[in-house]
Amino acid sequence: MTMLKPGKMNETAEQMLCTQLQIIALQEIRWKGYGQIKKNTYSLYYSCSEQATRHFGTGFMVKKEIEKNIMSFTAINEKICTVRLKGKFHNITLINVHAPTEEKTEEEKEKFYDNLQRTYKRVPKHDTVLILRDLNAKIGKEKAYENVTGKHTIHEVSNQNGELVCNFAIENNMTVMSTQFQHKTIHKGTWTSPSFTTVNQIDHVLISTTKKRTVQDIRTLQGLNCDSDHFLVKTIIKQRLITKPRGNIDNRKKWNLDNVQNPLILKQYRQKIYEKFLQKRQQVDINQEWENIKNFILESAEETIKIREKNIRNEWWDEECKAAISRKNITRRKCLQKRTRANQEQYKQVRKEANKICKEKRKQWINNRKKQVEEAHKWNDTRKFFKDI
Repeated sequence: MTMLKPGKMNETAEQMLCTQLQIIALQEIRWKGYGQIKKNTYSLYYSCSEQATRHFGTGFMVKKEIEKNIMSFTAINEKICTVRLKGKFHNITLINVHAPTEEKTEEEKEKFYDNLQRTYKRVPKHDTVLILRDLNAKIGKEKAYENVTGKHTIHEVSNQNGELVCNFAIENNMTVMSTQFQHKTIHKGTWTSPSFTTVNQIDHVLISTTKKRTVQDIRTLQGLNCDSDHFLVKTIIKQRLITKPRGNIDNRKKWNLDNVQNPLILKQYRQKIYEKFLQKRQQVDINQEWENIKNFILESAEETIKIREKNIRNEWWDEECKAAISRKNITRRKCLQKRTRANQEQYKQVRKEANKICKEKRKQWINNRKKQVEEAHKWNDTRKFFKDI
């Protein structure tokens, strides 16, 4: 999966919002730099390369409901990042990783695990620590690793990356929880080939051995789709997050100032106030008198100037995009249920059409925004110019 494709962030968010998932660890974001993107229903924290390499990149997508529990987000590099959540009894630190693949050099793998070791050591010792996602490791059923791995794995023999993961777990007193739970094979595999014929279990979840009872279940969800060859690995953790009181909410109305600049609407606004004052009865109480005047002004403004609508980001993501993504997901489920060549070709075609629709919608939206900025600059409308930028 890559976030470089138009609409991919919205598609991923919709997949998360339609489930009970609270936070998702992402890989292959492929952006530049690090930071946070806030939306109405979720936030995205990302850690990518400082150069525009369009490779790797990790991050977390967090539902708005638990965003208040985020204590810190640390961008280590394009392959490792952490997020810390405020728990009621213990804080939770999630380490999102993207390990080198099996064919990479020994030096590259050693460098990755050195960075991971330093990151793990910097976590406060009383935190519940989980290492998540793409370790590119096949873990087998060798007796040498039975203390840190479970018997519910789809592989018989560990590859080199699997041995590195097991050795890391032994050295840091951790347990590989993704092989501890008994499920059907279709709920164990985490990666599939483009032809859907080969399935591997290479994404894993590690946790401190002393806290392993915190994890209640781990399984893959094949139904959720974001055009990735990896399936989503669902981890259920029994841990209470602290409930923080909500701060003061700003309920002030924001008026449409563009209408104020319209002489006709401004004249209607003044006329409304004048008519309401003619109907007003004299009040003895000065407080009641002021309340009436305030209501007259607000009612007149609501009828003529009107309240400004909220800015909706990604206006190009409309019902047509959602329908195209829905058709793609339905075709993919059909392909998973019956893996024929015809279904695979149909899925490729529908996916191509969905990507094309999203790309065209975004391009059209960007062109319209450019025209709005140029128009505001032409008429020297400074407020609208900087707002559109």
